[in-house]
Amino acid sequence: MSEHAETTPPSILIVDFGSQVTQLIARRIRETGVYCEIHPFSTAGDAVRALQPKGIVLSGGPASTLDQNAPAIDPALLEANVPILGICYGQQALCVALGGKVEAGHHREFGRAEVTIKKPASLFEGVWDLGTDHQVWMSHGDRVVQLPEGFEVVGTSTGAPFAMIANEERRIWGVQFHPEVVHTPDGARLYANFVHNICGVDASWTMAAYRNKMIEKIRDQVGTGKVICGLSGGVDSSVAAVLIHEAIGDQLTCIYVDHGLMRLNESEQVVTMFRDEYNIPLVHVDASEVFLRELDGQSDPETKRKIIGRLFIETFEAEAKKLGGAQFLAQGTLYPDVIESVSFTGGPSVTIKSHHNVGGLPERMNMQLVEPLRELFKDEVRALGRELGLPDSFIGRHPFPGPGLAIRCPGGITPEKLDILRQADAIYLDEIRKSGQYDMIWQAFAVLLPVQTVGVMGDGRTYEFVCALRAVTSVDGMTADFYQFDMNFLGRTATRIINEVRGINRVVYDVTSKPPGTIEWE
Repeated sequence: MSEHAETTPPSILIVDFGSQVTQLIARRIRETGVYCEIHPFSTAGDAVRALQPKGIVLSGGPASTLDQNAPAIDPALLEANVPILGICYGQQALCVALGGKVEAGHHREFGRAEVTIKKPASLFEGVWDLGTDHQVWMSHGDRVVQLPEGFEVVGTSTGAPFAMIANEERRIWGVQFHPEVVHTPDGARLYANFVHNICGVDASWTMAAYRNKMIEKIRDQVGTGKVICGLSGGVDSSVAAVLIHEAIGDQLTCIYVDHGLMRLNESEQVVTMFRDEYNIPLVHVDASEVFLRELDGQSDPETKRKIIGRLFIETFEAEAKKLGGAQFLAQGTLYPDVIESVSFTGGPSVTIKSHHNVGGLPERMNMQLVEPLRELFKDEVRALGRELGLPDSFIGRHPFPGPGLAIRCPGGITPEKLDILRQADAIYLDEIRKSGQYDMIWQAFAVLLPVQTVGVMGDGRTYEFVCALRAVTSVDGMTADFYQFDMNFLGRTATRIINEVRGINRVVYDVTSKPPGTIEWE
């Protein structure tokens, strides 16, 4: 048995054939209380040997099994003798590997469809009954036209006569639709049935279990060494720091680089929480003068980001050298970051994202990484934070960009403009919390525009800044829609900002979705 299998809970292997929604498969399975990992099809054989999964899910993908060099199923998957579920391309690749046939493009099927249950199958036992119809989500151009030996059709749709297939004896199932998307209402129940009843894995993947596992893993990795952690004030780095501190105590030192671009009172709150409530050794570097001096006169958003990123690394590096003797650097890397940095073909992706404020530090400082969150999705990090006792008011905070208010202040940045923006933003968030809408919103913030307009306040003429308010709903930040506030809420908030913040005389609300816009303004 491999070392990885010994340290990993009973798990499901997801083989990625390049689908845009492979991460959703992992989310659905994690939600059932079962651990799973995504590996590209090109390294699936190695993943089976390392993970020794209790079941395998084959994802969809953009290719056609009829293409030359089409992604194929590694024989090791079929030889593992565990239950297999093929989704869309995964179903077609299974059929090709086992002697069936697929045809191209005659019956494209995209969007909602109805499947009719023709025969019983353990995949949907207790979920769907014989003869019933159910809504599913299709997205395919090819379809299976001849089944491999030992398989039978258990469900059909208008565009896919082989919409659901099964070989109960070999414990292999295939579906042409996508159970992981919300448009397949019973999809989560199908995954739960597969992992619990067919694969026999119980719901042991909890944050309490993860916490204990990671504490042991951190201690094994670090030994008596020293760890430094770059705190950004965000949820990911904070949860990572609290977990590492629980594992190794004062062997951890956190460095909080205060770039002067945080929200109202935010730096004070971060320092108080870590020093006073958690008693974690913390170096608070007030570098705001340096950052604001170098940003002075800069209006290009990319230039601002580069300046902030460079200064952060230089400041962090200087402080780490003062501490001396640290062999390990802690990062709040999440599972989506890990997945995005490897393409489904197995090599590095075309654009590897530089994640978190400490991007680029490991190479410069020649340190080993400690990444206790790299197996978790964002919602799981929040659950772990609650498990560690971090307050809900902190854990549930909206995402905040690394460059901070610099990208919420388009154009040139001055201390005066930042103060105006902080006050407006604080009022806006206060009104959202008072109205009970904070947790319904993915991200909400104020933007101070480089535009001044004429206004009348009292009996006098004013010429002051415009404040834009932004609030969006989203699942993962990849797409977003503007939040539909009641107009009374917007009117009340605008009145407070104009009355209480000297320097703003006009407030507007941003109703742009993503795409075409981005969530942030810069």
